[in-house]
Amino acid sequence: MENSSFGISSQLTLDTFFIPPGGKYPVFFFGLAIYLFGMSCNLTLMSLIILKENLHKPMYFILISLPLNDLIGITAMLPKILSNIVTETHIVSYPLCVLQAFLLHMCAGGILFVLAAMSVDRYIAICMPLRYSSYMTPRIIALIICLVWGCDFVFILSLFSLQSRLTRCRSVILNVFCDNPSLVKLMCGNTAVNNVIGLFITAFIQVLCMSIQAYSYLKILIACLSRKQSDTKTKAVNTCVAQLVILLIFEVAGTFTVLSHRFKNISTDLQKVMGMLMFLLPPLINPIVYGLYTSEIRRTFLDIFKKRVT
Repeated sequence: MENSSFGISSQLTLDTFFIPPGGKYPVFFFGLAIYLFGMSCNLTLMSLIILKENLHKPMYFILISLPLNDLIGITAMLPKILSNIVTETHIVSYPLCVLQAFLLHMCAGGILFVLAAMSVDRYIAICMPLRYSSYMTPRIIALIICLVWGCDFVFILSLFSLQSRLTRCRSVILNVFCDNPSLVKLMCGNTAVNNVIGLFITAFIQVLCMSIQAYSYLKILIACLSRKQSDTKTKAVNTCVAQLVILLIFEVAGTFTVLSHRFKNISTDLQKVMGMLMFLLPPLINPIVYGLYTSEIRRTFLDIFKKRVT
């Protein structure tokens, strides 16, 4: 299958989970319910921000990138996995596999850049409230959003462009979805450069975004401790706790997934599960966390819900 007169086959074989007899359709419908729930929650959050004028503020214009990023991630991964479960084919074309991997890595980097941008917004709002409106102008907000998506795209494109110098000689993906480490394992030749630069790009994004957030939250903490107003402290806690919860969940799953590909003694099934959780948990949790900790979003949603009921 690998070699023919036309070269390497464009079809790749994905790995599978063990599903007991009779469990195919229950697993499929459970996964479909997760996908629909994640889609509906994130679309609801985006719709609230777009349609409700009371949410037309710098913080929420930056926040809208988060559910958009989650929609990209969950859509790039879950439908293909569910399709493979039902059809039992586990076949994917090489271009589609590269596209899925690219979108998933865009999603992984995107959440870090978005959270970093949101922490800067909260730092200015809480530490420099009198200058907030002059700093966070529509032009600056547009620039921040462009930087978030632009930097993410450039870094991930640089990561994937390294594969163009190698020749693919294998066709079995040792995962249930496509990602860059799995694609690199398909290549022949010396892949040390890909691994080193891949780790460098990952570490650089992590250090950059984490440093921005650490600085912002440290300044916010100092500002809260130096002020006596309880409403200021409550506002800071509610807005920052949501971001920290999301960051913690993503970092635990993401760090394990990245490191697991570098150690051969890690169970492949555990790699698959943690890799899926890395892209499934944020779309399911982010809208709920922001709905609970962000008072304006919570009030807006409850007002709409009460009007519909009455």
